[in-house]
Amino acid sequence: MAESVHLLKLCVGAESVDDLLEWHRTHPSPFPTGERRHVTRMWPKREAEVLNGGSLYWVVKGVILCRQRILRLDEVDRGDGIRRCGIVMDPDVIRTEAAARRPFQGWRYLSPEDAPRDLPKGRETDSALPEEMALALAEIGLR
Repeated sequence: MAESVHLLKLCVGAESVDDLLEWHRTHPSPFPTGERRHVTRMWPKREAEVLNGGSLYWVVKGVILCRQRILRLDEVDRGDGIRRCGIVMDPDVIRTEAAARRPFQGWRYLSPEDAPRDLPKGRETDSALPEEMALALAEIGLR
């Protein structure tokens, strides 16, 4: 059986997890069950590992702050001959401990041992680091 691996992606345009939640609220899901889909140009070579319990961890303003469980990968055809990957995720956004990350393009793999822990239920607004401190650490390249 394949090991598990996560994906790491910048949440472009969001200033906070609340911004991501607001975007979800104002942009209805294309699926009747409410799943969310993020389309990217590259297809994960480690597809089996991603689909074996992986999540998409969102980097907001240089800090990992939340994740969504990956349900499947759909091929997306926009009529231009380019095969795109639709990362279909559970609609629930799970807040995590803050973990600073440097900027990058596209997405990256994230091993389970490097993934920040979920915040305990009822403490979703807590953060392991104050947001200002996490951002300052990200700016100097520490995580």
